[in-house]
Amino acid sequence: MRRRRWMAGGMAAAAVLTMAACGADDGPPTLTWYINPDDGGQAAIARSCTEDAGGEYRIEISLLPRDASEQRQQLARRLAARDASIDLMSLDPPFIPEFVEGEFLAEVPDDVAERVSEDVVAGALAGATWNDRLVAVPFWANTQLLWYRTSVAEAAGLDMEQPVTWDQLIQAAQDQDVLLGVQGTRAESLTVWINALVESAGGHVVENPEAEAADVTLGLDSDAGREAARIMSEIGAQGLAGAGLPTADESASLSLFQGDRGSFMVNWPFVWTATGAAVEAGTLDTELLDDIGWAVYPQVTEGQESRPPYGGINLGIGAYSRHVDLAYAAAECIVSPENQAEYFTTNGNPPSSISAYDDPAVQEAFPMADVIRQSLEQAAPRPQTPYYNEVSTGLQGTWHPPSAVDPDSTPAQSSEFITAVLRGERLL
Repeated sequence: MRRRRWMAGGMAAAAVLTMAACGADDGPPTLTWYINPDDGGQAAIARSCTEDAGGEYRIEISLLPRDASEQRQQLARRLAARDASIDLMSLDPPFIPEFVEGEFLAEVPDDVAERVSEDVVAGALAGATWNDRLVAVPFWANTQLLWYRTSVAEAAGLDMEQPVTWDQLIQAAQDQDVLLGVQGTRAESLTVWINALVESAGGHVVENPEAEAADVTLGLDSDAGREAARIMSEIGAQGLAGAGLPTADESASLSLFQGDRGSFMVNWPFVWTATGAAVEAGTLDTELLDDIGWAVYPQVTEGQESRPPYGGINLGIGAYSRHVDLAYAAAECIVSPENQAEYFTTNGNPPSSISAYDDPAVQEAFPMADVIRQSLEQAAPRPQTPYYNEVSTGLQGTWHPPSAVDPDSTPAQSSEFITAVLRGERLL
């Protein structure tokens, strides 16, 4: 039943399959690595690992679409048609359960699983695990920090060396007439915010992730869900994130944060390099960079550790690859701490490797590296379910715009709608 959604797409893909990647008669096998777009870092790692392989294999890259949902669709269609050309693939963590249940991923050998699970932050391990088994190789990890203007935090009397709560940020924004940077657009970033709030409040969007669609139990209509809705509602209804909140993505909230009324913002580590580049280009003042601080994601409940968002990329090995063993050998090379550290400094994508954060080049380029590592240890993946697309899209449709969210009704209505979609009673 879980594979039915891909049957039509898989039949179409079968007509356009390329020949499986394989080596020439006089050369080593060629492994094709399907990658998400970046700044050339994965291609550089592919070249490095090809050299390190000493002729055992060579890695070629194949570029996927920029949009994550289109990446999922292209890979799933090809794998449903048993495409042997996919040896390695860079996978967004929320799609991993669906790919496992579709039997699209080769099983991780026990010895490989043991090696690639060592020296890995807890959030990345959770995102690469399904049914209590490692099913993908953690590569780079991502998380949101709480970025703040030190001048605003000081004026608010907040000790940023200690955890702060969403209520404290809301109060500071009200008192100082400043704006909070959050992502309220109807997109994946909204799901990220909802999930982080619910998890930080001690709940889960999906309570039984391994259940069949009709049996999925949602945790939205709960104290945790209502507390998440309260925080989102207060920020939206009071205009504390500006008039553009309904369309604000990560870049828009960064622009708000960099403006005259910037104060606090939850966002990914690209904030640091983007702001530094703007200062270097002369479009922002150096004083702004000096005024920026960082901390772990805000708490929902004072004294209860927050669960920051987790993102990034894991490596999956295609179930129909002709070179599964070599693909896993290549994956281990790709995710070495040295490669992850280099990828962080050149492409800005944080490592899943704990030790990679100790690299002197990482510490110099990202002075908040230790906070990123701590955040990834606390981070919670987005809902892990083979029906992630239905859950995420359902959340975006029922929790938008943030100003219309009602803690007394939105969690229950959202739960009812998504449950009906999963049971085939309603359409997205």
